[in-house]
Amino acid sequence: MRWKTPLLISSLFSLVLWVSCRDDPYKQGRILYQNFCASCHMDDGTGLQGVIPPLAHADYVAQNQGKLACIIRYGMEGEVVVNDTIYNQEMAGIPQLTDFEITNIINYINHSWGNDYNYMQYADVKKALEECKP
Repeated sequence: MRWKTPLLISSLFSLVLWVSCRDDPYKQGRILYQNFCASCHMDDGTGLQGVIPPLAHADYVAQNQGKLACIIRYGMEGEVVVNDTIYNQEMAGIPQLTDFEITNIINYINHSWGNDYNYMQYADVKKALEECKP
């Protein structure tokens, strides 16, 4: 009888997780994005015209999927062209995010605001972060 209680709790937790993910599969990424990214890139991913590049419908995001994890973790400086607009605002990295959290943020960005980019695998994010480690 003792083993049934943990099994029941585990089953209920799995069911709740499945239901919440089914309704909002990028919920964790959305929450992380709102906490760490939205203050600059805005809730709707539009950025700040001429200062902070957009993530919504951004050609740079679509064409640089392999760099996104490193940009989130380590930041970015220097000129970047997004949708034919030059941006030169330094972006601070967020080193406290785990590889898994970065994966969730990327997948949220890739599937939000009309973006229809690929699903980023955790293994690909982990590999990219190993390759760009300073």
